[in-house]
Amino acid sequence: MNVIVANKYSQMLSNLRIDIIKNVEGEFDVEDIVSNFQNFFFNKMILDITAIKDYQNIATIQKLSFGLDMSKVILLLDDSQIVNSPSYISELISMGIYNFTRNIDAVAYLINNPNTYKDVAQYHILGASGAKADTQANISLDPGQINSNFINESVNKMFMGTRVIAVKNLSDGAGATTLTYMMKKALEGNYRVLAIEVDKKDFMYFNDSDLRSVTTAELETITKNPNSDYEVILVDINDSPKISTIKEVIHLVEPTTIKLNKMIRTDRLVLEKMKSYQVVLNKSLLNDKDVEEFEYESRCKTFANLPYLDDKQEDNKDIKTFLYKMGFDKLIPEGLEKKTVKWFGIVKDE
Repeated sequence: MNVIVANKYSQMLSNLRIDIIKNVEGEFDVEDIVSNFQNFFFNKMILDITAIKDYQNIATIQKLSFGLDMSKVILLLDDSQIVNSPSYISELISMGIYNFTRNIDAVAYLINNPNTYKDVAQYHILGASGAKADTQANISLDPGQINSNFINESVNKMFMGTRVIAVKNLSDGAGATTLTYMMKKALEGNYRVLAIEVDKKDFMYFNDSDLRSVTTAELETITKNPNSDYEVILVDINDSPKISTIKEVIHLVEPTTIKLNKMIRTDRLVLEKMKSYQVVLNKSLLNDKDVEEFEYESRCKTFANLPYLDDKQEDNKDIKTFLYKMGFDKLIPEGLEKKTVKWFGIVKDE
């Protein structure tokens, strides 16, 4: 079982599909974190770095490394310049902290595939510290930048290079093209985003010059470009076999009787496959109780339940909430409130 200590990224971490034994939220002194979890049995601790008071001071993290077994801690970094500086990253490695990331998807990966020194050695600046380390480092950790010395895919993912997300219709006509377009429109005010469709020309009807139509043969030259300046690439994947090369795929289901029955008759094993998919109900008229019944009958967990959406609406709350749930934390939905901080829920409210 795992522990989550969260603050700024609490909403994002709440969507992790992992077993949780304890989940606390707030900003804490490092001594409090150590004392509360030093003798607490857990498999892994997912620690939002913003939950640590004075976390930008590397000496604070050093206190943490003295008190906890850091091989069991996955540190979710924020996007501040100090924390992502080469010197700060190098100091983490010097303390034996190898499991750190800015990408929420990498958290689940690191639980079962923890880094060793070999995985992060290229970011360890030997014989240099402070400003000297920053000037000697030749890596770029800015969001969206992938340096040529990122040597493997896990490291690319760990430092949140270009995030590639495919959108796929699981039931016929579930709205992948329009949803991809709306996701792109919602993200582009805060992220450098590209939207592409594969083997079709439907994007031309949106009259948006920033949408791109490509062939299957061209797809990987865009999604795996090591010099990409995009933080996010959205792919309306259609029927391209290259879907297997994209790790993050949203499968859309339109939950009407005719669409569901047609989907099942087309592929008798589809319900079994859905158990491992990130399923989103789109163009849905289901309420919460209906969704529960759908999940029970299909034996799968739905990630989101999206209603019919107006693609002409500039600021769509449903889309922003959906994207925030996916980890795009710059899109904070209106009305999001912090939970009351309680370590173990023992003390009653006055």
